[in-house]
Amino acid sequence: MIRLFLAAGLALGLTGPAAAQESAIEGVIASQIEAFQRDDFTTAFTFASPLIRGIFGTPERFGMMVRQGYPMVWRPADVQYLDQRQAGPFTYQKVLIRDQAGGLHTLEYEMIETEAGWQINGVQFLEDPPVAA
Repeated sequence: MIRLFLAAGLALGLTGPAAAQESAIEGVIASQIEAFQRDDFTTAFTFASPLIRGIFGTPERFGMMVRQGYPMVWRPADVQYLDQRQAGPFTYQKVLIRDQAGGLHTLEYEMIETEAGWQINGVQFLEDPPVAA
């Protein structure tokens, strides 16, 4: 009986930090999307990594890129967080976004942990599997 409790305690302890990381990453993505929905590109820009901020330079240029290249992120109808994977210093968070017209888009957020916490280091579209007829 004691072994069962010990095993359960160890399992919870091992999943605790992973669950906290998952929650923190989802929170960063959600906060950036909320800022986009308010057209608050200055706040949205703060969730981008130093690399991304360096590429775009200003919140205005960053906002223009999001509006033109990622309109479903700028104005999503629904956001669902899928699986997460680790690769080197990055954690990749898969996100399913339904756009305002009902279209589904699978994106993968590249996240990096910095001194400021988790930040978005890039986003790429993933190809959705074909729908079986």
